[in-house]
Formats: sequence, C-alpha cells, structure tokens
Amino acid sequence: MAAFNFCPGRVLSAGLIMLVLVNFAFDTSTANLYEDLDVTWGDGRANIQNNGDLLMVSLDKISGSGFQSKKEYLFGKIDMQLKLVQGNSAGTVTAYYLRSNGSTWDEIDFEFLGNSTGEPYTLHTNVFTQGKGNREQQFHLWFDPTADFHTYSILWNPDRIVFYVDGIPIRHFKNLESYGIPFPRNQPMTIYSSLWNADDWATRGGLVKTDWAYAPFTASYRNFDDEDSCIWINGQSSCWSNPPKYNLNPWFWQTLDYGQQGQMNWVRDNHMIYNYCKDTNRFPQGFPPECAYANIY
Repeated sequence: MAAFNFCPGRVLSAGLIMLVLVNFAFDTSTANLYEDLDVTWGDGRANIQNNGDLLMVSLDKISGSGFQSKKEYLFGKIDMQLKLVQGNSAGTVTAYYLRSNGSTWDEIDFEFLGNSTGEPYTLHTNVFTQGKGNREQQFHLWFDPTADFHTYSILWNPDRIVFYVDGIPIRHFKNLESYGIPFPRNQPMTIYSSLWNADDWATRGGLVKTDWAYAPFTASYRNFDDEDSCIWINGQSSCWSNPPKYNLNPWFWQTLDYGQQGQMNWVRDNHMIYNYCKDTNRFPQGFPPECAYANIY
C-alpha cells in the first residue's frame, strides 16, 4: 500500500486509489497457463507448475529459457504478474514483450535488468515500429520487484501504447501517424518472455558480470490475462467480427485521464533514469520526431 502514498499535490481521488487497491489486493484470477503459453526453449529450465497456476524460467551457465503465447494479437490489454530474480541478479535480463515477425517487425518491450544484491533493478522499455527501435526509457521501481509478484501490463490500441506497473501508467507512445511517425497497427504480435545472460551490457553497461556462483537464477510468472484483446486468427482479428467486438470494449478507445497523467508524471519525475528524448549526446543532430510530441496525451 505504501506505493500509493507518492503523489501529494497531484489530482488523485480517494475513490480511484481505493479502486486500484481493491483490484490488486483481491486479484484471484486463476488463468491456466497451459492453455495460454508454450515453453519454447531452455531444455527443461522453464516449466509450468501448480496445475497451470505458475510458470518458472531459469538461467544457468549453460542456457537460459523462455516461452511464448499460443495466440497472436492485433491490439489488446495484456496483464502478467512477475516476481523477478532475487539476490545477486547482475548480468541477467528478464524480458517480457510483444513482437511481430519479419524484417520490419513491430515490438513493445519490458526488460528487467538485474543488479548486484541491494542495488535496484532497472526496468528498460522500448517500442519498435517497422524494424526501428532506439526509443529506450528506463526506470527504477518504487518497490522491490523480487520480494513478491507485481502486475506488468501493456495497453495497445489504435490510438496509443501504454506501459503499466501495478495499474500505474509509466510510459505512453501515442499514434502520431498524422505527423509521419510510424505506429504499430498492422502486424499481429506474439507475446514472448525469457531469462538470459546479457552481462556484456545489462548491468552498468557490462562492467558488472554475472556471478555464476548464484545460479540457477529463477523468475516466476502467474495470472496471465489477455481477455481484453483482439486475437488474430486465420488472417483476421476477432475484434472485426459482426457486430464488431471492439465497439463493446472500452480498452479499445482508452486514453489517459488527468489522474493517470498525474501518476505518469510522478513516475517520470521520481523514477525515470533514462529518456532517449533527452539524450543530446546520442542525438546531436536532433531528437527523433516523436519526441516533439511527448506531452500530447
């Protein structure tokens, strides 16, 4: 509950706060992960347990492991609860993302960069459109993501992409096609997740290496929820049924209200540690075009 005592002076109603608290305190979702996800690599290092309630991925010196969704999506609201690698996780990356196929792919990334014991995880986010990324924003979370499960969500609709942590928006990427900026809206995407070794860059730019004495490293997943999504089946979206399903789904048209904008601004002000739109050394000739519209909600 301490996570919600962060916003003095921001416009957040008591009713909204209580609604969020109730939603997370009493989340009793029982999604069967056998029905939604396939373990795809790792030679036994990833497995679904507890009758489909829990999925574990692990990493040792020989290999990491990973899984993907059985379905493809063209727009959706996707939730997953994760508990990250505990202790000395330096050099490891837990990735959770949506990605399409092909050389001009679209991609929406959560990546959790491990750290030495007692140092904070870095939450790394990125958006790729037509095979081009370089839109990194990074955050230090306001809680210990290894102590318990937390909900990480992606809202992807025709108007915007929003990254959420425990229902709090931390980043958005608005559809600015009218300004000539590509937006992912034509390619169906699959959900992927993996735990792998990236000690050449993940922790302090590769200065801190993975300590294999702490292996195997393990991350846990539960309560996957894709109920609010458009499933891509046989070249057609489930939301383009007759009558259109999207007309009945508020998430398909969801924006950020003033309270959510205040929450996101609080995260930016207090927990963002890197923003590509402010990196003058990286972009000496000028920032990418979407940076000029960063405050358009």
